[in-house]
Amino acid sequence: MAKIDMHLHLSRYQFPKLPKINVTSAKNMIPHLDELGIEKGVLMSLGERGRLIGSNSQNRAICQKYPSRYAWMCTVDDKHPEPLYDRLAKYRKQGAVGIGELMINRRLDDPFMLALFNAAERLELPVTMHMTPEVGYNYGVVDNPGLPLLEEVLKNHPRLKILGHSQTFWIEISGDAPTDREGRSRWGEGPILPGGRLFELFAKYPNLYGDLSANSGGRAIMRDPDVGIQFLERFSDQLFFATDMDNKNLVFPLGGWLDEQAASGKLSQDAYEKICAGNARRVFGL
Repeated sequence: MAKIDMHLHLSRYQFPKLPKINVTSAKNMIPHLDELGIEKGVLMSLGERGRLIGSNSQNRAICQKYPSRYAWMCTVDDKHPEPLYDRLAKYRKQGAVGIGELMINRRLDDPFMLALFNAAERLELPVTMHMTPEVGYNYGVVDNPGLPLLEEVLKNHPRLKILGHSQTFWIEISGDAPTDREGRSRWGEGPILPGGRLFELFAKYPNLYGDLSANSGGRAIMRDPDVGIQFLERFSDQLFFATDMDNKNLVFPLGGWLDEQAASGKLSQDAYEKICAGNARRVFGL
């Protein structure tokens, strides 16, 4: 079936290959999306102001040009002088379907983050979060092992939809999730052991969702196919197919793997359709 990709990073124009820039333009990505059976993609934003690629305004312009193929999420900078709620309301009015990719390197209990979650809940803007182990270590929002701060946000903001993403989030699918900084930054490998924190959080909080993109989400499911499929079936209303592609040469195997599991009958058609596109249409109106 046709899929909706909930996590893309593309440019408005095609830039020549540079050491740190190898991003495919939205126009040039469309044939590749067709090859992968992706009918629509959601662009993640990287900032509010004049970046070379991925700003709110650039992604909005892409979606205005290709409305049938792309939607966009906005993001916010933590040192911007304008009121947070007003900025998010403006982006929502301009067409943003959510907030993402949220990568601000602050703890989830930081006052700025709490204000952001309050505003997002009021505006009914889902949030896709890239998580990381510590402040000052790489990029992303910060939580402790076991994700206790995330649980507080989910509990205190029941109408706020949060999409978890990155190694630090998905490593918690297994009961043997590491607690050291480096371990929490690695892709999961080997069997998924009982007691994984994500099983508990997804079961307890219907406002928690999972972004299955990249080698963090994809490998979390495929590392142990039997348990991975159990997770997909149990939480099929809370999971989204996604890739995290920023150029057409990247290969993420989850899409093909999902197709194979559904074709073989190992994954139910109902769960397959929800994860591939149904949830994106229901939650984000795509």
